[in-house]
Amino acid sequence: MQELDENPLVSLQDDVLDELGDEAVGDIARLLGTDETGARQVICTTVAALSGEAETVATPHDAPLTGVATVGGPATGGLMAGLLAAEAGPLTTAVAARTGLPRPAVSRTVGAVVPAVLTALSRRAARR
Repeated sequence: MQELDENPLVSLQDDVLDELGDEAVGDIARLLGTDETGARQVICTTVAALSGEAETVATPHDAPLTGVATVGGPATGGLMAGLLAAEAGPLTTAVAARTGLPRPAVSRTVGAVVPAVLTALSRRAARR
C-alpha cells in the first residue's frame, strides 16, 4: 500500500491557488486591501472552511464539499452551485470572523474562490 505524503487540505488549497492564478490572487489582494500573501491566506482559510477543516464553521452543514469529488459528472455543477450558494452566508461569516476582514470584502472573495474550488474538485474527480 502506498502512503500519501501530502496533506489533502494543503493539496486542495494549492490546486485552488493554481486554478485562480497570480492575476486573480492579485485582484483578491486589492479587494481585501492586503498583499498577495494575505490574499493567499484568506483563500486558504476559505478552502479550509469549505472542506470542513476550519474550526470556525459552526453551521449544521459544516462541510458542504465533503464527498463532492466522488459525485462526478457535469450535471452536478448546478446542484453543487446551489448547495454552495446556501452555504455562502455562513462561510463568509466564518472567514470574516477568523480573519478579521470586513464581511463585504470576504463575501466577494468567497464568490471568486468557490468556482475555483469546484473546478479543482472536478479535475480531481476526472483523474480518478
